[in-house]
Amino acid sequence: MTQGKTVVTFGEIMLRLSTPGFQRIQQANHFNVHFGGGEANVAVSLANYGVNTQFVTRLPDNDVGAYARKTLHFYGVGTQHVQIGGERLGIYFLETGAVARASKVIYDRAYSAISTIKPGMVPWKEVFKNASWFHWTGITPALSQSAADACLEAIQVANEMGVTVSCDLNFRKNLWKYGKKAGEVMPELVAGCDIILGNEEDAETVFDIKPEGYDVTKGHASADEFRSVCAQLMQKFSRAKKVIITLRGSVSASHNTWSGVLFNGNQLYETATYPITHIVDRVGGGDSFMGGLIYGLMQYPGDDQKALDFAVAASCLKHTIEGDFNQVTTDEVVKLMSGDASGRVSR
Repeated sequence: MTQGKTVVTFGEIMLRLSTPGFQRIQQANHFNVHFGGGEANVAVSLANYGVNTQFVTRLPDNDVGAYARKTLHFYGVGTQHVQIGGERLGIYFLETGAVARASKVIYDRAYSAISTIKPGMVPWKEVFKNASWFHWTGITPALSQSAADACLEAIQVANEMGVTVSCDLNFRKNLWKYGKKAGEVMPELVAGCDIILGNEEDAETVFDIKPEGYDVTKGHASADEFRSVCAQLMQKFSRAKKVIITLRGSVSASHNTWSGVLFNGNQLYETATYPITHIVDRVGGGDSFMGGLIYGLMQYPGDDQKALDFAVAASCLKHTIEGDFNQVTTDEVVKLMSGDASGRVSR
């Protein structure tokens, strides 16, 4: 199914250099090359589901920037409104953990092209002319004050034009380095959102909102513990119509449990919990959830339970795929939603 209206995402796409297998960075003599970034990952998920997408960013005028743009084209993501300029593409190094050793990310993204974007560079009224949805994450305003200002400009134009706005709070402590804390910048941006996604760390760190008695290290998460988090977020941000929390229980780096809850102001919906016992790659898991959620809310209007179930199943599958992008089809997600997790060969 192809949606008639476009979903626009805005943020940074980076070059990802990951160690082969489970090697440590200090062991590696070569790296696997992928592209990734929160908002780009969401756009790729939606394009896989047949949704028209446009990814807005700023890319340097060099071969690496061109490679990133061609990669987005390969996955069916529109780049009509990508701005060209800046010095470099951001890079991140990934060391995949296993069992008791956690994964590690090292960023090399200072002075990246997107961090130098400013209000007025993107013609947002043109961008949103055929759009029904705009998505951003807390990563973009963490990069620089000018990126935060550009993000706020986009949200305000989307609000004026009646475009649904969603955000993934996506707190990254290693990114907020330009003199502002997330709690100082994020409230004004989140106030313009209709849909808010977060996890157990985001709401507490950014807004000092936390569930009672929750401990991520106990290996599972209870949906009821997060009802108050959702309610507090909706109280703080009155525009929000739905608040969604992803629930990850960490048994080890290789074994997580995965589920989610959605609160629409009246009812709390929760999903089955998926045991993910042999994680291939968890980077991009939250983005794949967001892509599935946007698709679900568009495809199943009025059925929040089905939209949430689609999001959790889609992101469960992402944990089996190397790279940031969730390369699954709607049929594969629906099959898992129906309870078929056998992994039998499809012939």
